Amino acid sequence: MAIDGTRNDSRTQSDPKQAMAAVASMTGFAAGSNASPRVTVSVELKSVNARFLELAIRLPDELRSLEAGARELLASRLTRGKVDMRVTLTRDSSASDARLNPSALSRLVAIAAEAQAAIPTAAPFGLGDILRWPGVIESGDDDVEQLREPFVRALADALELLSQARLREGSALRLALLERCDGIDRILTDLRSQVPAILAMMGRKLQERLSQALVPALSGSNHLSREEVNDRIRQEVTLYGMRTDVEEEMQRLGTHVTEVRRVLNSGGAVGRRLDFLMQELNREANTLGSKASAIEMTNAAVELKLLIEQMREQIQNLE
Repeated sequence: MAIDGTRNDSRTQSDPKQAMAAVASMTGFAAGSNASPRVTVSVELKSVNARFLELAIRLPDELRSLEAGARELLASRLTRGKVDMRVTLTRDSSASDARLNPSALSRLVAIAAEAQAAIPTAAPFGLGDILRWPGVIESGDDDVEQLREPFVRALADALELLSQARLREGSALRLALLERCDGIDRILTDLRSQVPAILAMMGRKLQERLSQALVPALSGSNHLSREEVNDRIRQEVTLYGMRTDVEEEMQRLGTHVTEVRRVLNSGGAVGRRLDFLMQELNREANTLGSKASAIEMTNAAVELKLLIEQMREQIQNLE
């Protein structure tokens, strides 16, 4: 049940098609308030990144019975993030039925006495401090049913503003990630055009070195002819080319980048899926670097890892 007494259905909160198209950040801040004739209910929501949805709710004693409904409403709109909700009540002390709460006043006196004993030099509470202390002034509006409607409206306003803030930041993060996907594609395109020439050059150099080292030593042997020595050199060069070929790694990198774009365009809660893809991209970039046989390949691997790390850091903020 929702905090307004009706059954809560998250499908009624927003258009499912629009929800699927958006990417939301986990960070944001929003505040909402609603006033009745004698009391104003203010709700503050602060959200930061977290692995799961974590709700920390601080309510005045008068609204404690509404906490379960508030949690349900927040969980219906938010998927991940550490969300702190703080609710305050501001009463009109000039209201005709406003009165002091004896029990709250007694607690405040005891706290003040304990604090004064611990810090003798501290200034005593003034009358204004006492009257502003939560719960000291009460009125007929302190009944939970009287406070329910302004609380529900204030929370709904704050939650809508928080959702909009998270969507705005999520949109900016999505664009930043897509730009880095384009950067990875450019690196792969440049590298793919250079690899054949790089491998051919490295093969020629290896063949020359092997020829200089082995031909004089083995050409006089009774066991191997010069042609057999040359065949063995060509085999070694071929094996070296196979070990240093990075076409497979480049293909997988391109496939993962395509998947990143697909996930971003599908929207919704994409953070965990993208985090996994960053691990796979980083794995392929490391393998490409370990196979690097020329400075061009090494530089490409370093640039790829830099872009992937930048993406990974941004993804930590996505819902």
